[in-house]
Amino acid sequence: MIQQRFYSLYLQCKQVQCVFVIFFLSLNSLPAQNKNIDSLLTLLKKDKADTNKVNHLNQLCRESISIGLNDTALCYCNEALILAQKLLEGGTDRDNNGIKKEMANSYNHIGAIYYYQSDYPKTLEYWLKALELDETLKDKAGMSKRMANLGLFYWSIGDYPKTLDYYFKALKLAEELLEEANRNRDIDAIRRSKMQIANNLGNTGIVYYNQGLYQNALDYYFKALKLAEELKDSRAIARDFGNIGIVYYSQAETIPSEKSGAIPSQKEILYTKALEYDFKALKIDEEIGNKTGISADLGNIGALYCSFKKYKEAYYFLYRAIALSDSIGAKDNMQSWYNSLSKLYENSNIPLPDSISGKLLNMGQMRLRALYYYKRSMAIKDTIFSQENKKQLVRKEMNYEFEKKEAITKAENQKQQVIAEEKNRKQKIITRSVAFGLLLVLLFAGFIFRSLRITRKQKLIIEIKNTETEQQKKIIEEKNKDITDSIHYAKRIQHALLRDEEHTSMHLPEHFILFLPKDIVSGDFYWGAEKNEYWYFAAVDCTGHGVPGAVMSMLGISFLNDIVSIEELPSPAEILNRLRDKIIKELRQTGGADGNKDGMDISLARLNLKTNELEWAGANNSLNLIQNGQLGIVKADKQPIGYHPNSYLFTNHKIQLKKGDSIYLYSDGYADQFGGPKGKKFKYKQLDDLILTHKLLPMGAQKELLKKRFTEWKGSLEQVDDVIVFGVKV
Repeated sequence: MIQQRFYSLYLQCKQVQCVFVIFFLSLNSLPAQNKNIDSLLTLLKKDKADTNKVNHLNQLCRESISIGLNDTALCYCNEALILAQKLLEGGTDRDNNGIKKEMANSYNHIGAIYYYQSDYPKTLEYWLKALELDETLKDKAGMSKRMANLGLFYWSIGDYPKTLDYYFKALKLAEELLEEANRNRDIDAIRRSKMQIANNLGNTGIVYYNQGLYQNALDYYFKALKLAEELKDSRAIARDFGNIGIVYYSQAETIPSEKSGAIPSQKEILYTKALEYDFKALKIDEEIGNKTGISADLGNIGALYCSFKKYKEAYYFLYRAIALSDSIGAKDNMQSWYNSLSKLYENSNIPLPDSISGKLLNMGQMRLRALYYYKRSMAIKDTIFSQENKKQLVRKEMNYEFEKKEAITKAENQKQQVIAEEKNRKQKIITRSVAFGLLLVLLFAGFIFRSLRITRKQKLIIEIKNTETEQQKKIIEEKNKDITDSIHYAKRIQHALLRDEEHTSMHLPEHFILFLPKDIVSGDFYWGAEKNEYWYFAAVDCTGHGVPGAVMSMLGISFLNDIVSIEELPSPAEILNRLRDKIIKELRQTGGADGNKDGMDISLARLNLKTNELEWAGANNSLNLIQNGQLGIVKADKQPIGYHPNSYLFTNHKIQLKKGDSIYLYSDGYADQFGGPKGKKFKYKQLDDLILTHKLLPMGAQKELLKKRFTEWKGSLEQVDDVIVFGVKV
């Protein structure tokens, strides 16, 4: 199981920016010494189609991964999965749990291969499959490994709090397994648990390093190293050496440069320590044939030589790192080393060889080589981190969570159905017995006991009805709870996409966001993005509310983020035009009578934080502007974001704001709320007057006043729609 991965650190070394890559991958299920692949192939020829053959195929997969034969490893794992599925379907092997464990291992190894190749959507898909099987089997060891993988995944996308959460969960499970192994005096289990603990300690060190907490990172790395040396795990020892080296390098980079003297400076001491640990890592990786580790070690050493301005040595190690990374398909490594080589050609003050022909280049040729490798680095980076990959990652994780809840609900319903059927069967037996007894009483007692028989029969019917009613009530309550739990989970996903309502920044103007969903999830949403000196913000009202509206809102957030990230500095009108095109295309809106008519109303602004120039565009929702103490309204275009028979390009309005001016964006939820003494709508006129009356209050106070007035107006009546009001004062 992959516990951790290599990671790239772009560091400035005087005139040359060098890239350090530390490889922190381990396959926990690997034994201390790799078995001979030829021996495994011999066993495979003799194997019958059973669990042993699946196990041997998985071992061949692990061995192939360890020496960098990823394509070969993928073939072995797929063959293992096909055989395991046949065994489960055919029922020829009684050890179903053992087969499922091997399937989990196969999924895990395939995910590891895709991780090496930087195919993150497929990585997540297969690791989630492995975790699902482990949870079904209640395999604590497997769950610990998979939790660590999920921590690795969130680390890859930069979510450090969630990364630490998963790593601490994995560490806790591993420590529980170690306690159990010590109680049982199981030597093999003790070793496995210690290996997992060591890997999780190293994982945690990486996260602290990413956050710039270097001493915390060193503490965890040395704990991991101590366990690895105790276990005599060469791969882990090399990995820990490399990570300790990068921390020393990073500490050195925080110290200002000094003139070299007779006594080495603190900066030079740290550089020397870093180089010492990197060479230790390289020596071990070369001894065990760990190609991925070797490629990372070579690149790190090359980067360190940059710091010493030893450009020839740096070129030698970086060139070897690129060649080896290319041979094993490690795209992240190649991207980093290409970038380092580009900077080396750009900044070296001595002629360097051409990495292709080997001839020495003049300074002009070296600058052309620098541009060539920079472009190659950026091309790989764009491939790895494309927007489509990010969408697939979010989609797969959401599908997994919902499928998991649906599976639990289905199993619980089946259980309740079996219980109800058993109760009905017993009740029928009781009913028949009572009826037979009553018949005997009728024969012996005749008309004397006729009234008593009728009374008892009626009582029995009432009891049956009560029992059935109570059972149906429980089933309905459980289903309602499951549905509500699913909607609450959807709310967490929606809130994860929204910025914090109280989000503030030292360089943003004073503002507030009043957000009052009608249901658990909302069809209204607010959105914001900062790009260069501009701040984009919007208040959006999607078709419907509740779950349908929430689905539209998440689609809208995704599209807005895509548009702003792709365009350099799009105007609000351009954004609305592109957003409308995306909605029509993705929802297949044609304007037919039975076609999809979903869409959204939006008020979207772009504020220049330096000049206070405001650009704004609106679809059905207008803009309130307070200047010189007077309220003005900028009318929106009377067309939605979605299909419209008479659509036209949105109008882009430009307004020069001055200090003290205020603007307000809102949906129709506040003005459409019924309430007051006569149960009527609040209306826009009353909202405009409320804003104008309290325009001089701080934005936070205005928000609380609007919220209080809305609550008082609504009273005991139901909220009719989602509410959002976005206020900004420059």
